[in-house]
Amino acid sequence: MTPTFDFSRGYASQRQPVFGRNLVATSHPLAAQAGLRMLAAGGNAADAVVAAAAVITITEPCSNGLGSDAFSILWDGERLHGLNASGTAPAAWDRAYFLRKYGEGATAIPLRGWDSVTIPGAVAAWVALSERFGKLPFADLLAPAIEIAERGYAVPVIVQQKWQLASQVADIVSQPGFAEMFLPKGRAPAVGERFALPGAARTLRAIAASRGEAFYRGEVAEALVAQARAQGGAHTLADFAGYRPEWVTPIEKTYRGHTLHEIPPNGQGIAALMALGIAQHFDIAAMPVDSTAFQHTLIEAMKLAFADVYRYVADPSGMTVRPEDLLDDGYLAERARLIDPRRAQSFEAGTPGDLHRRGGTIYLSAADERGMMISWIQSNYMGFGSGVCAPDWGVSLQNRGAGFSLRADSPNLVAPGKRPFHTIIPAFLTKDGQPVMSFGVMGGNMQPQGHLQTLVRMLDHGQNPQAACDAPRWRFNSGLSVNVEPDMPAATIEGLRRMGHQIEDFQDSYQDFGSGQFIWRLGDPAVEGYLGASDSRRDGLVAAF
Repeated sequence: MTPTFDFSRGYASQRQPVFGRNLVATSHPLAAQAGLRMLAAGGNAADAVVAAAAVITITEPCSNGLGSDAFSILWDGERLHGLNASGTAPAAWDRAYFLRKYGEGATAIPLRGWDSVTIPGAVAAWVALSERFGKLPFADLLAPAIEIAERGYAVPVIVQQKWQLASQVADIVSQPGFAEMFLPKGRAPAVGERFALPGAARTLRAIAASRGEAFYRGEVAEALVAQARAQGGAHTLADFAGYRPEWVTPIEKTYRGHTLHEIPPNGQGIAALMALGIAQHFDIAAMPVDSTAFQHTLIEAMKLAFADVYRYVADPSGMTVRPEDLLDDGYLAERARLIDPRRAQSFEAGTPGDLHRRGGTIYLSAADERGMMISWIQSNYMGFGSGVCAPDWGVSLQNRGAGFSLRADSPNLVAPGKRPFHTIIPAFLTKDGQPVMSFGVMGGNMQPQGHLQTLVRMLDHGQNPQAACDAPRWRFNSGLSVNVEPDMPAATIEGLRRMGHQIEDFQDSYQDFGSGQFIWRLGDPAVEGYLGASDSRRDGLVAAF
């Protein structure tokens, strides 16, 4: 029977790092253990990531699903590879399409419904990763997810909290198929209550048998397109059949002798690189950790980075500046000089080069004793995404199309086949060309902020990854608005207020202050192994052997 315990109360605790030669770190224990099963069966980190990513679509549906997008950075033992599996706009989508449908005065893409759904990329990413780097048969990787989808699982505490909050949002609950799929008893499941997704098991079997073809060019695609057509969407079989993920070269920035790598635009990873490039002009190590000066400097660096990212970053086809212009050392030094150590400011975008939002996301990482390390992120965007679900197939669809703009002068102007501005960003750290850490922090615009805050704690103040992950965080919103976690020192919070930071109550049911997973290489993976950390802000686990 479902327990009647009080899951809303507990005591503050600190997780300890986990050590091992094979690690899988995720925000749900069943996903981490599914990955570990692949490693124990002779698979590698790529096999572990696919298994874990498939399971977590079932066990954390408030953050991702079979209709999600994904990105990855992978160290194959010799070099880094980037994978961009963000969705593309249907062929019918352009500015005129939305203005005809929603009126000439429309200024934004809808947040929910079929007109917010780009072609999902996560399933294609699983196939691409398995084909290029995996060792085990693809069908074996999906077996744990199929079993869990059919037999069900007990809903954990934090997933239930986000599920419950989403069930109170009218524009999610009203979307086709949502209540049938995620509110089977007319409500969100309780903590510890069994939940199953038999439709997802059906889809996963089809994906496993066809190596993903069923999802893009077979029975699943046909079902989704038929539903879209019946419910006013513009998606076609050609849109699904034409989708391909893209292997890319990560972009990078050096900080304190280490190099941070991120996926290039259309994502916001460049914001973390820019913020670090600005922060390196300050002696962060001399500032007491958690002090007002420490937090103020990082907040201002992050603001400056976001000012440019929100102005210039988009699908490369729409950008008017190059990523290297935004990462230019001279330009970032110029931006750093704008920071006043005594007061908070609201910054505008700069002029790099020649110049001729909210989200529901999972992050996971895996590393094996042969040296492969993978940073993986997968997301629906705003919690349950578009809200559109296909219950017979267990597919919930992201709403990444909301990242497009209808402004004619925007680099993110919607266009056929274009990828929208994306918030999800895997990260990877190297030193002298060798791997150091695979990591990420999920949560909308909190992601580059989390990368910045955790990295400076490790590299400037020597905090171990679990301590850096556990430490209280701030979250910049816009203007002078900042949220801080309640366990940040009171003197620091008051100091930030005196500088002019507007410390506001936090109201966001999807991301809060983000959640991270970290795997740090200790030496020879087959000898010393790795250190893993998992964020206490989720139900997560580092599984190791």
